[in-house]
Amino acid sequence: MFQEKCAGCHTIGGGDRVGPDMEGVTALRDRDWLVRFIVEPDRVIAEGDPIAAALLEQFGMPMPNLGLTEAQADAIVVYLEAQAGDAPAPPPEPPVSVTAPTGDPDIGRDLFSGASRLANGGAACIACHDIAGVGALGGGALGPDLTQTHAKFGADGTAAMLANLSFPTMIPIFGTRPLTPEEQAHLAALFQQTAEVGPPAQPVGQLALAAAAGAALLFGVMHLLWRRRLTAVRRPLVKG
Repeated sequence: MFQEKCAGCHTIGGGDRVGPDMEGVTALRDRDWLVRFIVEPDRVIAEGDPIAAALLEQFGMPMPNLGLTEAQADAIVVYLEAQAGDAPAPPPEPPVSVTAPTGDPDIGRDLFSGASRLANGGAACIACHDIAGVGALGGGALGPDLTQTHAKFGADGTAAMLANLSFPTMIPIFGTRPLTPEEQAHLAALFQQTAEVGPPAQPVGQLALAAAAGAALLFGVMHLLWRRRLTAVRRPLVKG
């Protein structure tokens, strides 16, 4: 459950990501507070809880309400306690051999730009995000630029983020339309490819050129349509 719901924003001993590192959190925070914050972080923040307010100020993004039950939140806390050595770890589950799909950055670029539709009907990434090398005029500005996603979160963090998509603005869009494992792999490959590229250049020159070309085309069409609009007036004047 931690890998599915939490690992997109948190690590255990791997440092801060979108949210704080969870190593030692069970010794730092009261257990009941942790369970409640996992279940209803939006309400805890709205109540003005000082710990929640400090976390929001530090990381600049509220923890989303993931719809977890108290029992699920308690299980996550038990897991965190076990990782910290505060509680006996549950017996390990037998390993499952899973072959992860291989990602293709070119397919990922088409998925990001919307040239290829997402299988479950989600919106193309470019509607809200920008990334280097995709889109002649850049992408949306609602979400952050994703060029350095792989460099910031690493392979595991990027994979967890794409599998979860639990950010507040993305839950209504992808909550019932998740990315397929293949789509996740292709987008992860794209992020890995762009990790060493700088942020995308602002397309100011391209926009200005497009605006000038559009204006010239508009005036040309107006001239063709209305070039004879005063003929009935000019001819009598010339003749007179």
